[in-house]
Amino acid sequence: MKIAMLLSGGVDSSVALKLLAQEKKHDLTAFYLKIWLEDELSHLGDCPWESDMEFVREVCRDLGIPFQVVPLQQEYLERVVDYAIGELKSGRTPSPDILCNSCIKFSAFYDRIDDSYEKVATGHYAQIQAVNDKFQLKRSPDPVKDQTYFLYRLTQQQLGRVLFPIGHLHKREIRSLAEEFSLPNKDRKDSQGLCFLGKIKYEEFVKHHLGERIGAIIEIDSKKYLGDHLGYWFYTIGQRQGLGLSGGPWYVIKKDITENIIYVSHQEQLNRRSRREFIVSDLHWIAEVPEKTSLKSKIRHGPKLFDCEIIPMGRGDFNVRIAEDEAGIAPGQSAIFYDDDICLGGGIIQ
Repeated sequence: MKIAMLLSGGVDSSVALKLLAQEKKHDLTAFYLKIWLEDELSHLGDCPWESDMEFVREVCRDLGIPFQVVPLQQEYLERVVDYAIGELKSGRTPSPDILCNSCIKFSAFYDRIDDSYEKVATGHYAQIQAVNDKFQLKRSPDPVKDQTYFLYRLTQQQLGRVLFPIGHLHKREIRSLAEEFSLPNKDRKDSQGLCFLGKIKYEEFVKHHLGERIGAIIEIDSKKYLGDHLGYWFYTIGQRQGLGLSGGPWYVIKKDITENIIYVSHQEQLNRRSRREFIVSDLHWIAEVPEKTSLKSKIRHGPKLFDCEIIPMGRGDFNVRIAEDEAGIAPGQSAIFYDDDICLGGGIIQ
């Protein structure tokens, strides 16, 4: 089988490549995607692409596998960055990594390689299985590393061409295999940033595009002024870190984008401001609209799953009721739905 392997320079994709190479039955070529921010915004921080590239070269050299660099800067700008900035400016909380997968890695990249590549492999923590001529997206057994949240917008056509060689493994097993294989990046730390930022700080990325504008931080019940912030676009509903307020913990509860005000609530009052119900729109179902209405949901990447009920509202929207109070439900975020370990799809929180 002819396989295009997307390498990032990290340990996950490198172990995935090594596992495929061990099978000794594939025609493998590795690809590194060069993205828009790596050169243009390198002044904002240490840009990792040169060190990424060096690790990619070393891994491919050790395994005897050719690699190519694919420039996708313009596609990133148009399909991911512009969207993220627009959402932030409107006061919403985007999930750009979701678009990174559906519009770049498994779309724009597909368009750049020829059809002779039967599969595109990555180092994602997720699994795919075929059932009744449909492809299903399954959670990784590692609940912390599971990346189905970021993959829920993939189509049947996209899933049919994907391989996730490490999707059935835990992170600890990946580290152990990297050590066993003596990979040159076996001790490299995991990336914590968004897919298109690398080592550039998220705040610096936002500042570059939207600037700073001083506004007030107000306690939502007493209307007491607590301090200043540098722009509502730096904050999301439910955020705790980065407020710079004493006597906390404080949480962002509401944003007034017209007046540039951030409203916060103390943890002691948080439960009163929490909710269990929200609407999702722009739904994408991986196979078909589920018949079951009692499901599980994620409203952000991570191991936390909520029991939920989804109720059709017409026009493709759904009302969602989760089984416990949650203060961090932010417009613009994605809510993803699961039936056991099967990711069914999801939509955008309104």
